[in-house]
Amino acid sequence: MISFQGVDVDVPVMNREVLKKWINGFVGSYGKVVGELYYLFCSDEYLYKMNVEVLRHDFYTDVITFQSNDNDTVLSGEIYISIDRVKENALALGLRYEDELNRVMAHGVLHLMGFKDKTDEDAIMMRQQEDFCLKMRNLYGF
Repeated sequence: MISFQGVDVDVPVMNREVLKKWINGFVGSYGKVVGELYYLFCSDEYLYKMNVEVLRHDFYTDVITFQSNDNDTVLSGEIYISIDRVKENALALGLRYEDELNRVMAHGVLHLMGFKDKTDEDAIMMRQQEDFCLKMRNLYGF
């Protein structure tokens, strides 16, 4: 089950069924399945406050992921995404908003799979995995 909800912003306009097929598809390519996955879209301020209060990180971020089970095969969790940050990053990087949003959506799922991004080496691996997931969009009608 994949759910898309707005916390303090509206859910972005997107083809939810195509996104669900894409997410289930790339998750399956790693030998895993989606359990209960919640995408929660919010503002920069909402995610910043969560980052400070829950994770003790005093900076803005585009995504925070919370795993809700300990199962290595079934992915379940909450993925909070700052729509403000995604728009700003897309503009700064010269990318389409939809592409950056999809990258961040994949990024959150990759964290549930155990991929990290704290070190330079981990960040490179994460980017490679994001690129792999984004390339799979062509299989699902993007």
